[in-house]
Amino acid sequence: MPISEETFFLDQKFEGTLQSQIQQMVAEGILSGRFRPGEKLPSSRRLAKHLGISRITITLAYTELVADDYIISRGRSGYFVSENAPQPPRFDTLRPREDAVDWQRAIGQRFSGATNLEKPRNWKDFTYNFIYGQADQSLFDHQNWRHCALRALGQRDFDALTSDYYEHDDPKLIEFIARHTLPRRGILARPEEILVTMGAQNALWLAAQVLLTQRRTAATEDPCYPGLREILHHTRCHVHSVPVDQNGLPPSALPTDVDVLFLTPSHHCPTSSTMPVSRRQELLARAERDEFLIVEDDYEFEMSFLEPPSPSLKSLDQSGRVIYVGSFSKSLFPGLRLGYLVGSAPFIREARALRSAVLRHPPGHIQRTAAYFLSHGHYDALIRRMGQAYHQRRNVMDQAIREHGLHIAGKGVFGGSSFWMKAPPGVNAALLTALLRKRGVLIENGQPFFSKNETSSGFYRLAYSSIPAEKIPEGIAHIADVMKSLQ
Repeated sequence: MPISEETFFLDQKFEGTLQSQIQQMVAEGILSGRFRPGEKLPSSRRLAKHLGISRITITLAYTELVADDYIISRGRSGYFVSENAPQPPRFDTLRPREDAVDWQRAIGQRFSGATNLEKPRNWKDFTYNFIYGQADQSLFDHQNWRHCALRALGQRDFDALTSDYYEHDDPKLIEFIARHTLPRRGILARPEEILVTMGAQNALWLAAQVLLTQRRTAATEDPCYPGLREILHHTRCHVHSVPVDQNGLPPSALPTDVDVLFLTPSHHCPTSSTMPVSRRQELLARAERDEFLIVEDDYEFEMSFLEPPSPSLKSLDQSGRVIYVGSFSKSLFPGLRLGYLVGSAPFIREARALRSAVLRHPPGHIQRTAAYFLSHGHYDALIRRMGQAYHQRRNVMDQAIREHGLHIAGKGVFGGSSFWMKAPPGVNAALLTALLRKRGVLIENGQPFFSKNETSSGFYRLAYSSIPAEKIPEGIAHIADVMKSLQ
């Protein structure tokens, strides 16, 4: 019996082309055992009519399946499931089992239940999306990224695609970081002082694992990135949270027993404040005097569209005490997960060995694609386009916030991609966030950024990185309306 076209249904939520969805449906039918060798598939005409799509789409999908030997074409007879198609695995009937392990006792360390930022996976479904850090599809250069990815798949780059680099990274990407990216931050580094990571968070984890022990002390900004707080928790080191002011972390507030300081001087997370150069120099002098190291997370320096970015802390460092963390995930797209560590060779050597033990190295194809995208100038063009769009959205949001009487607690003087907000006394940001979701408005509760949640119930963050400018005023109006109802 031929396979009926009635067994095929299109998934409106499928992420990909119609052709790839047809291919997946046929392949899944074969791999699950529903479609068996020798069975005839629906004709392209019948299946196209049933699904309401173009016949050429079905034909192209069938052609790809023939190339992969899932199906075969028999002259004018049509398409059939190939005798050589992958066979579904055969299992004996599984008996129900009961898990007899006491996992409360068996688990040596717990990593779940961390206080972290809640970002729903369906953030695109919200009409007014003020969530931070997500990519804007309308701004991204899909065409040139695709061209770079295809070039990285070519014969000339076969080794970069397939080779095991062991502890090393793509030399083309390292060269670009060393010759183009770092000099823009006033940093000079040799290849042996640079390590590619799976984003900034992976870089922070590597730095914490290499530098900290149970007997050492780390200091962080308060508020700070919640992911960093969890990283430090799992090192079991002692942690001091130092409250920031409008100029970032005050060096005079640091305790005397610090071994490693983690901070975001260019765009403080989450307030976006920038540490003045005079304070940076004071901090470096303090580090020299008390002999502690500094891990500088420079996660958003590209988004300085109002003023030229201030010098990085690493560029002012004359004694090798600053370890620099950079990332392409914020400026390209978060799913890229590509960042880098810059530090003295002895530190990078240990971080490289640790990375090798955990994940070897970031995928070669991703590294080479990024290297082409960066070196061909597409990255700089993308940053300019994003800066122009962010500047417009920032102005629109700033005006709307002031018109509705909302309070800005912090905004970057150089740019950035968000506003740090403070609700009136008595308004809880967690409740505000929940009520706004019912109206299709997505904001970020500020509680997870603080070391003590009871002091932070009124803070929230509004980002403009992935919301169109025309939607901002109405979204801010919703926030103001719900805010008044809570007062």
